[in-house]
Amino acid sequence: MSEQQVYLQRFMEASRRVGAEVIELESLQMAVDYVASKVHGRTLIPETALSVKHDLKNLMMKSGIDVFAGKFREAGHVPAAGITFCNFAMADTGTVVLESTDEDVRLATTLPDVHFVIVDPEKILKDNLAAAQPMSAMHIGSEPRFIAYITGPSRTADIERVLTIGCHGPRELHILVVPSVSSDIMEM
Repeated sequence: MSEQQVYLQRFMEASRRVGAEVIELESLQMAVDYVASKVHGRTLIPETALSVKHDLKNLMMKSGIDVFAGKFREAGHVPAAGITFCNFAMADTGTVVLESTDEDVRLATTLPDVHFVIVDPEKILKDNLAAAQPMSAMHIGSEPRFIAYITGPSRTADIERVLTIGCHGPRELHILVVPSVSSDIMEM
């Protein structure tokens, strides 16, 4: 088993432990089909380098998904789903990391009940120490950046120490592991 395969297995185990659904798929079209089988309602897909490169909005619309085309702030009370790629993931915690300075990325990952994130297995790093260099590269420049670390569905225990899922974000996180999407950590 290669080092990258070990990272993938650890990542999948850690993600599942924190409540994420993790599915390995052979192609982006299989990911589209999976999403189409799960989503019923308005879906947010932010325009990022990878969503444009792979024509993700068109693929999803051809599969019957109601892709929202306007400003995400006007998407309505609670969109059904958000679909994003990620910059990288960390095997030890099952965390996906997204450069989310673009408000549409933040809205697509926090407003909907369900978040689908597409992860290329080549982008899975061993741990947060391995993430130090890419994180530094993401912060180059003078303007502030938003970086989202997402570990499982949204959860809180603020209210009388009772665990509540989906209080501050998606109730479900589906991680779709798809090879050959992009191995470039800086591309999302």
